[in-house]
Amino acid sequence: MRGGSNGSRVRLWKLELQKLADEAGLILQVRHYPPGTSKWNKIEHRMFCHIAQTWRGKPLVSRLAVVDLIAATITTTGLTVRCELYEKSCPKAIRVTDEEMATLNIATDAWHPEWNYTISPRPSKWRSHFLSEA
Repeated sequence: MRGGSNGSRVRLWKLELQKLADEAGLILQVRHYPPGTSKWNKIEHRMFCHIAQTWRGKPLVSRLAVVDLIAATITTTGLTVRCELYEKSCPKAIRVTDEEMATLNIATDAWHPEWNYTISPRPSKWRSHFLSEA
C-alpha cells in the first residue's frame, strides 16, 4: 500500500481505528511520524537495497514480475522477504462526515496533538449503533 493511507490527517484511518477499539475493547495510542519522514522507516530503508539487488538488470514489465522479484529476495544472513499481490479491489473515495468524526472517542496528546492521540472504546450506546451498521 502506498504511504498516506494511515496519515495523521486521514479521517477514514481514525474511523477504522475507532471501530477496532470498539470491537476489541482496546485503548489505542497512536504516534505518527512527522510529515516527510516516512523515508526513514528502518525496515523499508534496510530492505530496499537487498530488493534492488534482486531485481537489478531485470525488466520490471508487470506488477506480478515486481512481486515475484521482491519475494525472491534473500539477505546474506538468510532473511527472506515475503510479498504477495493483493488483487481485490478496494473502494475509493470513501467520505467520512463531520458527524462521524464527532462520534470518535479521541483524545489528543499535549505534545504534537496533530500526530499523537489516543482512541478509546466508545460507550456501549455508540458501539451498538455503529457496529450494527458495519
